[in-house]
Amino acid sequence: MRARALLVAAAGALCLAAASDPAERLKDPAQEARARAIFRQVRCLVCQNESIDDSEAELAQDLRRVVREQVAGGADEAQVKRFLTARYGEFVLLRPTVSFGNAALWGAPILVVGAGLMLWVLRLRNRPPESELSDVEGARLDQLSKDEQADTIAPKIGR
Repeated sequence: MRARALLVAAAGALCLAAASDPAERLKDPAQEARARAIFRQVRCLVCQNESIDDSEAELAQDLRRVVREQVAGGADEAQVKRFLTARYGEFVLLRPTVSFGNAALWGAPILVVGAGLMLWVLRLRNRPPESELSDVEGARLDQLSKDEQADTIAPKIGR
């Protein structure tokens, strides 16, 4: 009995999550299934991270109605997507099409980081060698190191 109640609750939750107004649904189940498949591929422009199938925003409801009208009119998936991208831009698709513009958009950061690394390596390779100490500086360094050694040895001898 408990398993049956859980099953009914889960089915109800799934229906609520994916439900729309039954009056909006297409009469032909095949067309409704095609429309629902398109819903999962179209972004809600209000929520921006959800498909119009998952969103409860009014614009998502409008987009679902538009998709259903297109499908009922005989448009296939590609035609519906072309219609929506012509109207709302490519952002409306959850998975944008592969194009030169999109490749440049996604590849540009990689190219910039690669160019930066190359410039950094070239700069490290082409830096001038560190200069040698002059005779005066060398003599001063020797004198300082002798003084330091004398200071460290003297206290040990005095004990």
